[in-house]
Amino acid sequence: MRIVGRKKEIHALRRYAKADRPEFLVVYGRRRVGKTFLIREFFGNDFCFYCTGRNNDKPDDESGALRDQLVGFNDALNRYGDIAYELKDNWFDSFRQLEYLIETSGRQGRKVIFIDEMPWLDTRRSGFLSAFEHFWNSFASARPDILLIACGSATSWISKKLFNNTGGLFNRVTKQMYLKPFTLKECEEFFQDRGMVMNRYQIVESYMIFGGVPYYLDLFDSRYGLPQNVDALCFGDEALLRGEYERLYATLYGNYEIHHMIVTALSGKAAGMTRGDLLAATGLANGGGFSDALDDLELCGFIRRYSGFGKKRKGAIFQLADPYTLFYHRFLKDRSISDPHYWANGYGGGAHNAWRGYAFEQVCLAHEPQIRGALGISGVSANSSAWRSSGEGAGAQIDLVIDRRDQVINLCEMKFSVSEFEIDKAYSDSLSRKARVFASETKTKKALHATLVTTYGVKRNSHYSAVQSEVVMDDLFG
Repeated sequence: MRIVGRKKEIHALRRYAKADRPEFLVVYGRRRVGKTFLIREFFGNDFCFYCTGRNNDKPDDESGALRDQLVGFNDALNRYGDIAYELKDNWFDSFRQLEYLIETSGRQGRKVIFIDEMPWLDTRRSGFLSAFEHFWNSFASARPDILLIACGSATSWISKKLFNNTGGLFNRVTKQMYLKPFTLKECEEFFQDRGMVMNRYQIVESYMIFGGVPYYLDLFDSRYGLPQNVDALCFGDEALLRGEYERLYATLYGNYEIHHMIVTALSGKAAGMTRGDLLAATGLANGGGFSDALDDLELCGFIRRYSGFGKKRKGAIFQLADPYTLFYHRFLKDRSISDPHYWANGYGGGAHNAWRGYAFEQVCLAHEPQIRGALGISGVSANSSAWRSSGEGAGAQIDLVIDRRDQVINLCEMKFSVSEFEIDKAYSDSLSRKARVFASETKTKKALHATLVTTYGVKRNSHYSAVQSEVVMDDLFG
């Protein structure tokens, strides 16, 4: 199967595959984003050794969980080795067997060792990390022919155990690859590759539901249109994604109660919430568990952390950013919808319209580089943030503020519309008021440009001059 998109990642993998030094590459990102597919397809499954961790469904049984992982590791040794490897009861002996496999391998050139779902291998009190540290430090790091690839979903385990390790793996990771969901352009290429015929409006709306997650997009049936595919995947009697939320969060975080409480609170607040807001809404304790959950959700792209304009990290605003999670909380959570054709029958209705305004904002925020490109400021140094009034303009907010070094600030608003967006007097007055309050509260002296990001552009009428610049849907495919 051909790899679609991922040009930057493929270029990097080519360099790592040809390097003449030991490399320890960590590939991470949210589940379903295609990490394993990318590595396996790029290398054509031609590994010196490849194993994958097993989802731990018995966390309270430490010895059983350890044995399950060791059995999987041993199976891989026997699959890639030339001798029968005895099942060991600890990780140190198992990694010594891997060293022997590598040393006796008849392979010439680069030897690729791929350990997938590494966080699952590190079961409680298993000693996995100590054994892995020893394997890299005493053996693999001394061999210029080894490319070691560790893969896992972006959780606090990856961050703490690999990137910010203060022990034997301190500063040992030589390369990082964060795999993001597809962009709109890559989604377009993916659908074309799979024979799915959709225009850009439909691709944007599919992104508003499923994001750019390849696993979800690959489930589409090319015989059907978008509404029919949404029904088949989410609302039908045998809908494959009806229980996806529980599966997704459970496999990522195990006990995901804190994560669920956070995203539930954020799902009802399009403007986002501060840390204090979240603590008050959830009733959670302000401690390490809460902070870890926020970090987990941010690393996976489920939530977005925005600095308020002119504020540092302490004043950050958190927004729900994952399209599927938002869709789940709006339409699937209570399971009260029994119509298997709900999406097609309700297309364009009130619930649909209320959801897609926020969902479109998240698509735009995920394509900020494309927005900058459309504004002609890709090369201009700029900082992005969000803003909401704390004074005279109570309730006023701007979802994307692009503060440019060339003395201009773009105050961006996103509007989803089935045709050209028409500015009326009330909306024109609202834009003027927001700019006025923003200038007053922030004390900025820069020029303020009202910028609209829309599907089909802004209609030329008597109020069109209320905006200084516009970005259209096609620009987001850049």
